[in-house]
Amino acid sequence: MAVPAQLKAVQHHIRTAQEHEKRDPVVAYYCRLYGMQTGMKLDSKTPECRKFLMKLMDQLEMMKKDLSDNDSITQELVGHAHIENYALKMFLYADNEDRSGRFHKNMIKSFYTASLLLDVLSVFGELSEENIQHRKYARWKATYIHNCLKNGEAPQAGPIGMEGETYDDEFGAEGGGTSFDPQGPPPSQPSFHSGPAEPGHASVPPPNYNTIQIPPGSHAPANTPADLPRPTGDVRLTPEDFTRAQKYCKYAGSALQYEDVSTAVQNLQKALKLLTTGKE
Repeated sequence: MAVPAQLKAVQHHIRTAQEHEKRDPVVAYYCRLYGMQTGMKLDSKTPECRKFLMKLMDQLEMMKKDLSDNDSITQELVGHAHIENYALKMFLYADNEDRSGRFHKNMIKSFYTASLLLDVLSVFGELSEENIQHRKYARWKATYIHNCLKNGEAPQAGPIGMEGETYDDEFGAEGGGTSFDPQGPPPSQPSFHSGPAEPGHASVPPPNYNTIQIPPGSHAPANTPADLPRPTGDVRLTPEDFTRAQKYCKYAGSALQYEDVSTAVQNLQKALKLLTTGKE
């Protein structure tokens, strides 16, 4: 069922749900949940929107029943970790490709899909400042590289300025935008690498966002346990501290489902630091 024009803002999230129907039903579920919640705010009165949103609700109910034994659906904390880690994995793949100067369709889509999944995290509450920055950077990078390749220019690799590009409806729109293959390989197993375009480098806007915090990938290994402080002996932990530590441990567990050791180690270190110092 086509997304009504009034709900255009969520069409890519709905498409992402469709692409992950079999690959990762949890991602599909939360993308649809985001689409429904956001769609209700945009337009729940016109007949075509009401019909679309009612169908979306039916799909969500059916998925919730089918996934009733999945902790990522029944427990918000685990669901949040699942979506965040999936988005981070896509981001890291695209970021590593970008820093290596390998510009291609899969990495563009990975940047853009990561930004969509960071949108989806809002179903669990307000985004952290870090995730807001990751979302902005990923969406901008996808558009910048897409536009460079479309214009026969070589993108500049790595973090650069973030002005001069628009990305309101660049990707996946019917009849235009980037032509992505919905059944393409997952980001961890790209099917091809193509180097930078041959013509001269694209003009790069002023680098006013170079301080953006990019999650560490293979280019920036996580700190070792030796970097963590020793317990002080007089740390008093609050119930909130225990809850946060538990959250980091669950994030680590979710990361290990994707064999993402770096993210798992980072989250375990955060939990250890919190439990040993009372600070994050």
